[in-house]
Amino acid sequence: MGIFKAAAVQMRSGREPGRNVVDFEALVREAAGKGASYVQTPEMTGAIIRDKADRAQAFRPEGSDVIVAAARRLSAELGIFLHVGSTGILRDDRKIANRAFLFAPDGSLVTRYDKIHMFDVDLDNGESWRESATYEPGSEGVVADIGNARLGFAICYDVRFPQLFRAEALAGAEVLSAPAAFTRQTGEAHWHVLQRARAIENGAFVISAAQGGLHEDGRETYGHSLIVDPWGRVLAEVDGDEPGVAIAEIDTAQSAAARGKIPNLRNAREFAVANVEWRAQRAAS
Repeated sequence: MGIFKAAAVQMRSGREPGRNVVDFEALVREAAGKGASYVQTPEMTGAIIRDKADRAQAFRPEGSDVIVAAARRLSAELGIFLHVGSTGILRDDRKIANRAFLFAPDGSLVTRYDKIHMFDVDLDNGESWRESATYEPGSEGVVADIGNARLGFAICYDVRFPQLFRAEALAGAEVLSAPAAFTRQTGEAHWHVLQRARAIENGAFVISAAQGGLHEDGRETYGHSLIVDPWGRVLAEVDGDEPGVAIAEIDTAQSAAARGKIPNLRNAREFAVANVEWRAQRAAS
């Protein structure tokens, strides 16, 4: 168990990774300057691009990605765990992964996580998204050591699939994450309640850095980067959609205490589901 400061960095990434990396570096430095030893950035830190052909031109393999290179350098220079919430990575098979990275204070790569659940939805306001047409989904949850805690990984739409968070909590995660680029419509409806629910039902901190505002490609994201404690209380928030940093103290003893008060991880039981049909019986003639 341990105590440390964590930061959720809110961005408004555009279409050019070379420009976004400048904002990324400035905000990470700001967070570290305020004492954060764990810093998380949003989903699609490197670039937010609606057009499929433009995405294919902008994204690079991991070894030549500017965000990955900057994160490796900054984590070592600042002596922090730096969690790139995700960025688009061109895989060896030429498919694209929506991939998170965690770098250690010595600049070494701790782990990667590829977003599992694809955002394939049609919203009431006419927005339609088909992530599966561009990105190759991951197939493995990840829990990693961040020095004073164990961190579980997720990305954006994953937050609607509580079984992923439960599996990571059972694997030892006291801190869960869901860095995001939530649409404004879904964010206004569900962002806060989903983050708090994942925290409460797992007795874990939830840290979720977010994209916010009107992006160059025309989409709007909700912002409101959050840090939530294991009792579901919001400890820190970037209030609105402007770029910024939310910082809070994380004490993993609070996770143990919450799980002791409500031991639902321990009390879970296997069960079957009976599917019962009812048909009205005709009256006897």
